[in-house]
Amino acid sequence: MVFSSLTFLYFFLPLAVVFYFLVKKRVYRNSILLVFSLLFYSWGEPKYVILMIVSSLIAYLGGILIDKFDCDQKPKYKKTMLITTIVLLVAILFVFKYLNFIVDNINLLFHGNISIKTFVLPIGISFYTFQILSYVIDLYRKEITVQKNFFYLTLYISFFPQLIAGPIVRYQTIEDEINNRHESWDDVITGMKRFIIGLAKKVLIANNVAIIATIVYEGNAAVYGSIMYWIAAIAYMLQIYFDFSGYSDMAIGLGRIFGFHFLENFNYPYVSLSITEFWRRWHISLSSWFRDYIYIPLGGNRTKKTRWMLNIVIVWGLTGLWHGAEWNFVIWGLYYAVLLLLEKLLLADILKKLPKILSWMYAMFFVIIGWVIFNSTGFHQMGYNLQKMFSFQATDWIGVISANASILNGLIYLPLGLLCMLPIANKIKIENTLVGTILSNFFYFALLGLSIMFILSTSYNPFIYFRF
Repeated sequence: MVFSSLTFLYFFLPLAVVFYFLVKKRVYRNSILLVFSLLFYSWGEPKYVILMIVSSLIAYLGGILIDKFDCDQKPKYKKTMLITTIVLLVAILFVFKYLNFIVDNINLLFHGNISIKTFVLPIGISFYTFQILSYVIDLYRKEITVQKNFFYLTLYISFFPQLIAGPIVRYQTIEDEINNRHESWDDVITGMKRFIIGLAKKVLIANNVAIIATIVYEGNAAVYGSIMYWIAAIAYMLQIYFDFSGYSDMAIGLGRIFGFHFLENFNYPYVSLSITEFWRRWHISLSSWFRDYIYIPLGGNRTKKTRWMLNIVIVWGLTGLWHGAEWNFVIWGLYYAVLLLLEKLLLADILKKLPKILSWMYAMFFVIIGWVIFNSTGFHQMGYNLQKMFSFQATDWIGVISANASILNGLIYLPLGLLCMLPIANKIKIENTLVGTILSNFFYFALLGLSIMFILSTSYNPFIYFRF
């Protein structure tokens, strides 16, 4: 089930909200959220809800024992329990996400014929596994208290707003709110507005600019010249941003309706003046997770230069792998490792002295190239797409339209995407007056209605980050 489906909008969400607010006791409200969360996940993959519950049980038992050994002052046993829990959780993720990839590459490298069962990737496994890992690691570090109620821990892991595609919510963010949150009408209204903004990002912009990238990359390459491949790359850049940030907006808004306050996951990344700044603004929950649980424990930058450089390469190699068991994701991660090292070692002072427009053009150029790598399904396609972009081949515009006239629909929405990626809306303050409030509410109702109209009129409605 996806947030931008009619099933979710007309049935699941209204029922969840009604049942939730019909009861008053916190234990009943948490129970309703847990039931609806498990139903949400099992809607598309009923058998894999068992896998998520098993992972939750591992985290629960591991957490109980970590806390017990800490109270008994047995640090050796405590550390052993942490390692055991992490190994079990990572092993589950490895089997379902990476085992086939490893076996395929072993067969390719050694001309082998190893055959194993092909595992279907459970939706959202990377997100909820990282949430679970943050719980047990923070518990080991004494940054949170143990959750002794298995169902409440499972609610944290399976909570439907952020279950499928993040943001990666750490337990410490909502630790107190599981039992002590205070819902209010203002939170419900604010949450609904945030949800509508995310829905519009997804349905009105992401789905429409995606038409360009899909047609160019899947169509007859002979028809499209270099300019169209650049336009397709920009379209995909906008698609993945509005797709993923839209989902995050919807998740944050839904959490707010039920009294939870998730941290922001995006901060207008396409206004960045460097690659370093881009990664402070893009998928914040993931980059901060790798910083706190991988980069800093490896020594961070408080070590000799060669080790520090290796730490960055390791972190970004893992970041690429987190996104998928394909070589293009590994290359994408290492690509950013190289860029970040170049900035830290050579380019930082130069970028500060450049006019902002040049720094922005530099950052966006490499971000666009990065998304081409990310979106490629193999070395051949990656090389071909990049070659088309830099070969300066002329574009036959009549041929482009003749090949698939629906590309015009995508081109119409491209300027809207470019405009909305900028923080222009933040500077518009109209809700301080009665007229402004009325206009604002009308805007949100109109946006919701328009989004539903688009959902009804198209069958294209995937979320890119569902596959991670």
